[in-house]
Amino acid sequence: MLKDCRTVWANCLRVIKANIGEQSYRTWFMPIMPVHLQNNVLIIQVPSTYFYEFLEEHYVEELKRAIHQELGPDGRLEYSIVVDQGNSQNQPRTLNLPTARKAAGPADVATPAAALASGPMSSSARHVAGAAAAPVSSATTLRNPFEASKAIDRNYLHSQLNGSYTFENYIEGDCNRLARSAGLAVANKPGTTSFNPLMVYGGVGLGKTHLVQAIGNHIKSSNSDKFVLYVSAEKFTNQFIESLRANAVQDFANFYLLVDILILDDVQFLSGKDKTQEMFFHIFNHLHQAGKQIVMTSDRPPRDLVGLEDRLLSRFKWGLTADLQSPDFETRMAIIQNKMQQDGIDIPPQVVEYLAHSVNTNVRELEGVLISLVAQSSLNRREIDLEMAKQALRHIIEEVEAEVNIDFIQKTCAEYFSVPLDLLKAKTRKKEVVTARQVAMYFAKEHTSHSLKSIGHHFGGRDHSTVIHSVQTVSDLIDSDKNFRSQIVELRKKFAGR
Repeated sequence: MLKDCRTVWANCLRVIKANIGEQSYRTWFMPIMPVHLQNNVLIIQVPSTYFYEFLEEHYVEELKRAIHQELGPDGRLEYSIVVDQGNSQNQPRTLNLPTARKAAGPADVATPAAALASGPMSSSARHVAGAAAAPVSSATTLRNPFEASKAIDRNYLHSQLNGSYTFENYIEGDCNRLARSAGLAVANKPGTTSFNPLMVYGGVGLGKTHLVQAIGNHIKSSNSDKFVLYVSAEKFTNQFIESLRANAVQDFANFYLLVDILILDDVQFLSGKDKTQEMFFHIFNHLHQAGKQIVMTSDRPPRDLVGLEDRLLSRFKWGLTADLQSPDFETRMAIIQNKMQQDGIDIPPQVVEYLAHSVNTNVRELEGVLISLVAQSSLNRREIDLEMAKQALRHIIEEVEAEVNIDFIQKTCAEYFSVPLDLLKAKTRKKEVVTARQVAMYFAKEHTSHSLKSIGHHFGGRDHSTVIHSVQTVSDLIDSDKNFRSQIVELRKKFAGR
């Protein structure tokens, strides 16, 4: 009888395989084991309740067609669903499952399933899916963390990725070069590089989510058979809590064990959540040992994460940890130009430069400023110019005249030393101009957060070594020249309170 059972199921598999994708076949049908065949009823064993629900949700018609072809119109299919009890001393429990999880009409009547004990370590339940039964409609609540989509075949579950996050629109600069290069290496060869796991960390709005989702999107486009999943640590935690409430922890784990590339955002959110950390620890181990790729983000490096178990932190350090810094002036300019080009908007170079040095905190704030500026331009039906940018963004970025920024410093120093403002950016080596330029660089270093390279860019494209030399020269003169020191004190008062 066992031989007949295997033969019938093998024939059914051939029918099913001819009608579904290869990836779906490997994932959902290869793990199934034929158990028993008697009186035209074929019993197959599936690994979990979630597995059964997914088959009934997506492949019940293929199963009915195969059973009808092999066993005739009276043939029936029953499921033996293994439920791990976690303790060999526990007696098996009975798991009853309805025939249809949501009735579509009078013909769709939900009936209890018969129970079948399968051994001391597990219990199992059987569900009748007769060849003549009405189609099973969608479940009101699935036990897996995400609602399955019928529209997807090979990528049978939604990856939760934003398609607009790509490497093509992720601007590279000194602030993110290592992280971007590592991310691209992972995207090209997931699970096979030494960057597993890949941990990307940095402050708010620096592009962590963009980068890791770019990895996921690249993998999906080049490896369509890979299941990529992006999930925030907060959502992962809430799903786990819900699985505990619904007594479906095994279904939760089974779902995540299907993943080929797991992207977990804001891992610091797991801090202090011991049960969730334990679950993630086991999922991490399984995926890593199976050669699956793990990518994570955090707002700080692993060594500074508190409230996380040492065994988790040690695993975070197995691969590569790469940080993201605030973008420098040139990178901010490139981000603005790229964003405007994507939106098909022309923006004058002087406005680009104004925005780049006025918003120097993070990429997210910079993009918010651009959206606001474009909206103002559209509402006022005016071309974007420098004056409009200053007026429209008065409440978003500080006005040049009301802040100690490089423009204000240059203007103040030029007036104090009675030299034309434009000469501070020129190539001239006249003594009075050089002095004014060096003092302006000194105060730019003291009063702004610009890098040396960025400061040099504002002074006619000079390099960082020139800025270092200027700052050192001014510092030496303050110590050695009483009159010069008095001038610096007088100038500093102009910047006080700004």
